[in-house]
Amino acid sequence: MSSTRRVRLLAKLLREILFPGLLLLLAWAGTGCESSGYYRQAAAGQFQILTGARSVKGLLADPQTPPELQSRLRLLLDLRAFAAKELCLPTDGHYLSYTDLKRPHAVWTVQAAPEFSLRPKSWWYPVVGSATYRGYFSEAAARRYAARLAREHFDVVVEEVDAYSTLGWFQDPALNTFLSYPEKDLARTIFHELGHQRLYIAGDTNFNEAFAVTVEKEGLRRWLLARGNTADFEKYQARQAQKKQFIDLVIAARRQLAAVYGEAADRMAAAPGSDEEKRRRKAAVLEQLRQGHAKLKEQWGGRSPYDDWFAEPLNNARLNTVATYFDLVPAFERLLAQNHGDLPRFYEALRRLRRLSNEQRHQELLAAMKS
Repeated sequence: MSSTRRVRLLAKLLREILFPGLLLLLAWAGTGCESSGYYRQAAAGQFQILTGARSVKGLLADPQTPPELQSRLRLLLDLRAFAAKELCLPTDGHYLSYTDLKRPHAVWTVQAAPEFSLRPKSWWYPVVGSATYRGYFSEAAARRYAARLAREHFDVVVEEVDAYSTLGWFQDPALNTFLSYPEKDLARTIFHELGHQRLYIAGDTNFNEAFAVTVEKEGLRRWLLARGNTADFEKYQARQAQKKQFIDLVIAARRQLAAVYGEAADRMAAAPGSDEEKRRRKAAVLEQLRQGHAKLKEQWGGRSPYDDWFAEPLNNARLNTVATYFDLVPAFERLLAQNHGDLPRFYEALRRLRRLSNEQRHQELLAAMKS
């Protein structure tokens, strides 16, 4: 066996066997049962994904593989090659294997915020640092934890997640939870998750997610145009226009809530009052948000892609999920335009922001948007 092959095998051993063990040690070193239990389920969930993986090459060569799965795997390889060549994303060994989890979603995340604040609750994790969500491989466990936070008077939301990145610790397999997506959505997913591989700043969830959203949007635009799929591109643009209207509606509601809570940029405009008064004003803002969506739905011909979002209870945590992914996207898009669509230059400009604090980094981005 060559020395290079031995090094690769050692790296694989460290990533795929010893790292889950490290998580377990961290769990037992935690301050209580909740901490140890959380890391045990995280390690067990990741271990299931890794040990259940089959190589894409092997599946394509196997005559027993269903034709539909073979077709999706070929598309996956095309998207992966496009991401590496056209988007300058590090594919490494990602998406060269496939795991069927026998369930519809990979992970369930819990997000929370105080009843009268838009500042999200955060949790600290080994390797990735602080993040504003807590992930579970079991829906029941996620909802139990969410119920506990609700009893502590947090606004909470539980979201289904079909894909995520392990940030290079593992060679991420494709999962049944997203491989069957329509082509546009599969492309967005692959480009988004590989975006996290390209750039990730520990402790800055809003930066990381907005960056990945920008990469997925630009990647999908280039993918559709490269395929000559003008019809789907036009549909995509129409859907983006609707999404912008939805995001603007939510951002306007968040600004109103910030004033209710005394968190507005202009503190003189805030008149928080008693908890009962804040609760009443909060309910009024959320009802106004629902009515705004109803008006948009009428403009869209009576159909809305956001019906499911509004079917769930509206609260600070749910509104924060939109802010996390989209607040900074216009700044990223402006920076990409300033770099004339040159993705390597765009990535390098963002990499230089790593040394700044989260607040300084966001200010730099917003300043770039205004220039």
